[in-house]
Amino acid sequence: MAPRDRFKAVDPESVTIHLELPMLQVVSERGEVDEALEPNLSAAQLLRLYRTMVLARFADERMLKLQLQGRMGTFPLCTGHEAAVCGAALALRETDWYVGAYRDLGGRLLRGEPLANYLLFWAGYEEGNVSPEAGRTLPTSVIVGSQTLHAVGLAYAMKYRGQDSAVLTVLGDGATSGGDFHEAMNFAGVWQAPVVFHCVNNQWAISLPVHRQTHSRTIAQKAVAYDMPCVRVDGNDALAVYRATLEALERARGGGGPTLIEAVTYRLTMHTSADDPTRYRSEAEVQSWWQREPIARFRAYLENKGIWDDARQALLEAEIRNEVDAAVREFEARTAELPIDGQFDHVFGSSHPRTCEQRDQFLEETRRECADAPADHG
Repeated sequence: MAPRDRFKAVDPESVTIHLELPMLQVVSERGEVDEALEPNLSAAQLLRLYRTMVLARFADERMLKLQLQGRMGTFPLCTGHEAAVCGAALALRETDWYVGAYRDLGGRLLRGEPLANYLLFWAGYEEGNVSPEAGRTLPTSVIVGSQTLHAVGLAYAMKYRGQDSAVLTVLGDGATSGGDFHEAMNFAGVWQAPVVFHCVNNQWAISLPVHRQTHSRTIAQKAVAYDMPCVRVDGNDALAVYRATLEALERARGGGGPTLIEAVTYRLTMHTSADDPTRYRSEAEVQSWWQREPIARFRAYLENKGIWDDARQALLEAEIRNEVDAAVREFEARTAELPIDGQFDHVFGSSHPRTCEQRDQFLEETRRECADAPADHG
């Protein structure tokens, strides 16, 4: 072989790895249950999971109303993600760490984070990120993918100390296009850190569809490059998500290293309350995913098991409405006690002309909005 022939470009077709990754599913869209895969959860655990999913949905709807009334800032909606995040969070032990992003309300509620804190944070108050009730739960991470680095750092520290714990980090499909994600995956693979990367693939990174941000056929197969296990799971099936996450966490605690889970679901509403999704996706697409939405599917499963019915549903909805109302009252009482311009105090160690100018502008705009606002928000 001539010297130059040894360095010819490799034909990509000769090294392509063809992966067949079946979708893990326990409860189908039609309500059929794969009993061989059905996890061994008590009625109390199942009802806790369902209640948290419903609470997250109600909270999402109420927050949107608050934002439209001017009582809440721009926030990311979570409708459609309930099974993907709640099912994963249910698999955690109290000694495990939960490292989330910004579209995982249900997971945070399941970990014990007060709803009032969540409201406070999305109203612009960093004080809402302080939730000792949530135990080993890191604050909300808004910078896309950055939390994966925090997660592997925690996981490596626990391995170094010989602790019997693992880390679950939740991220979106858009985060897998960022460098932080790949650095975290590489670190986790090299050091066999006890961390589970739980990617909630909701098909859209704001207005960019998943097929425009990666040429990979799946998100899950990205784990192959780092020689770690991967699984695709129906993200609208809470029990499938729970089972996949439980197995990955147990493997991590047992020294088996990291896992990448791709939970395939759909963002049923807007990216944030400032977004108009009708500009980039069709109503037919959205409606097709509403037919598979997670809460109705899980409710049907509970009804088939004989532990749920219409009367229980009505009581639950009334109870949750009262809980959300109480959280809103607490949130608004706490905001009344906090300075509305407090965020400007912590940009630099001392005052700066530019931040002083921005503070004055912010306060003036707030005064004008308050003067124009109706006396009763409804």
